[in-house]
This record gives sequence, C-alpha cells and structure tokens, in this order.
Amino acid sequence: MVTLSSDSRPIIGRGPPLGARLFFLSVLSIVVMVADHRNLYMDSARQWMGLLTQPFYAVVQAPAQAWNWLTGSFADRDTLQRDNKKLNEELRVARVKLLRFDSLVEENTRLRAIREASQGIGQRTLIAEIVKVDVDPLRHRVRINKGSLDGVFKDQPVLDAFGIVGQVTRVDRYGAEVILISDAAHAIPVQINRNGIRSIAVGVGDVRKLSLPYLTVESDNKVGDLLVSSGLDGIFPAGYPVATITSVKRDPAETFAVVEAKPLAQLDRIREVLLLWHDQPAAIQPAAATEPPAAAQPPAAKPAVEKPTTPSPAE
Repeated sequence: MVTLSSDSRPIIGRGPPLGARLFFLSVLSIVVMVADHRNLYMDSARQWMGLLTQPFYAVVQAPAQAWNWLTGSFADRDTLQRDNKKLNEELRVARVKLLRFDSLVEENTRLRAIREASQGIGQRTLIAEIVKVDVDPLRHRVRINKGSLDGVFKDQPVLDAFGIVGQVTRVDRYGAEVILISDAAHAIPVQINRNGIRSIAVGVGDVRKLSLPYLTVESDNKVGDLLVSSGLDGIFPAGYPVATITSVKRDPAETFAVVEAKPLAQLDRIREVLLLWHDQPAAIQPAAATEPPAAAQPPAAKPAVEKPTTPSPAE
C-alpha cells in the first residue's frame, strides 16, 4: 500500500517573497520607462504589440461599425432624397425665372427699338402698352393703357419701331382704343417714296396686307416701293413708313391697277406702341389737364390743313 506524502506548506508561499517580486518589477518598470523616454527603445515593441492586437480590435469594433454603416446608409438615402427634391424645386423655379428673364430681355429690346426709332422725331412721344385685343376678326382694334390723363387725344397717330400702326379712335381717362391700319374701316394717305406719287392705302382686314385701289395702270409703281405717309390728312405726319408694295397687277382693260402692300409695323405681335404728338407742345398742354383732348386738337391742326391752299392763288 502506497502512501502519499503531503506538504502542508502553502503554494503561494513557495519561491521569492511577494515583496521582493514587487520591488523587482517596480525597478524594472522604472528602468524601462526611463530608457523608453530617453532613447525610445520600446517603439518597436509597441508597434509589434499593436500589430498583434489589431485583429482583436477589428473583431470587437465590427458590430458597432456594421450598425453605424446600416443606419448611416438609410440616413444618407433619406438625405439624398430630400436634397434631390429640393434641388428639383429650385431648378423649376430657376427655369421659370429664366423664361421671365428671356421675356424681359425681348421686351427691353422692343422698347429700345421704339425709343431709337423715336429719336429722330423731335416731338413729344409716349410709350403705351397694349392691354387688350379685339377678338372680332373683322375689327383690327386694340386697347392701350394710356388715356386722357396722359394727354392722349382722338385721332392721335400710333407707331412702333418699324412704321405706322394706326390712330386713336376713342379715349377715356385711363385708356384708349386704337384702330390698326389693317382694319377694313381705315384708310391712310400715302405716297411712293421713290417718286412721290400719292395714293390711299386701305385696310382689308388682314394684318399682312393693304390695298391701294386708286393707282392707275399707268402709274409708276413696282414691287418693293416704300410707301410713306403723305401728311395730307392732318392726322399722320409726313414721311413715316407705312408699307412696301408686294404685288402689282395691271390689266389694260381696267383703269386702276391691283396693288397690294405689306405693312411695315408688326401689327400681329406688337406689345408696346409709341404715341406721337406732331403739333407744337403749347397746343397739347390743355389736353393733359382736361377730359376732352379732341376738342383742343382741331385748332392746332388747322394751319396744317390750310397751308396747301395758301399758294393756290399765286399759282
């Protein structure tokens, strides 16, 4: 029978005492720290220790990183959708503003053209805007936003940047009606700018066409001739462009030729027109202060009508 001997001494008590171990380890730590602080001996060891512990850090941080990536993906998607929606709205607003900007540029170009065309007139002028167009296809009439408070009077000539548009037919305090030269009820005395032959241009109800029914087959006129106002009606001043002849048909069996012309004014697309005062400013001053400007107009127009009759006795 084998008997096992036992040692009753504690295991912890075996070996060097704990105090000695603590002292040794403390001295070693101080030596290592001093050496590392002065000569950086432990950098390589820290690098190798970091390399060895990196997989443990990756494993520990993986769940948190996966959760952050998942929540961040949904958050980024929502943010991108909101930003995309906001940018689309801003783009639509910018496009609308751009369209308005193009419209303003075109309007500015038209106003500049009208103003440049009026620089050589030398009389009082006023720009008015067309606010209404007569829907009746047989009536070529428009309404403007200037009335008797602005000095507008009946039979006042109206132009655009290219030629004569028409004349005022009815006036109220805040607006006026303008009949276009293409209206079938309108006629304007004209003369051929090339040779001075006078005639009358009559509207036919087509904004692209005027008729000259009183030119004989022997008259000197041809396609391309410029027609200007003759000024013999006392309404339109002389020398303003009206139309260009586009068609001349002569039949020897007829007395009058069939002559057609195209208005120079852009009657089907104008937005702004130019009101013209071609009399002396003193004659139109009362028209701006009172309602009936038409009554103040005839005394100023009489000299223009009587001038052609004064030299007749001498002839």
